[in-house]
Amino acid sequence: MTIEILQIVGFALIATFLALVVKEQKPNFAFLLIVFVGCSIFLFLIDQIYAIIHMLEKIAINANVNIIYVETILKIIGIAYIAEFASQITKDAGQAAIASKIEMAGKILILAMAIPILTVLIETIIALIPN
Repeated sequence: MTIEILQIVGFALIATFLALVVKEQKPNFAFLLIVFVGCSIFLFLIDQIYAIIHMLEKIAINANVNIIYVETILKIIGIAYIAEFASQITKDAGQAAIASKIEMAGKILILAMAIPILTVLIETIIALIPN
């Protein structure tokens, strides 16, 4: 994993240097380069993301946790990462207002997905309280 982070950082630093050089002449191309690098880093990490998801599913099965809850939590985490990634790209493009709307949309979607889990949690707490 140490080698992977060195590869990612090296790739990102080279791209940053290239973007700074190109930005003087072609700012649009520099922005596209940064978006490409961001997507490439994400794709480089797909195997790690898959391994994490698989491990969490195995732990949930071994702990007899309903897989629906684990899937929902993983979806919530995915929404958070995707919203953050899109927000940062949008900020890089100089569109902070749109970036804040992406962040708000991510938060609302997370809340909507969390409602079934919160409902079960509240029902469980109420069932534990003696009458």
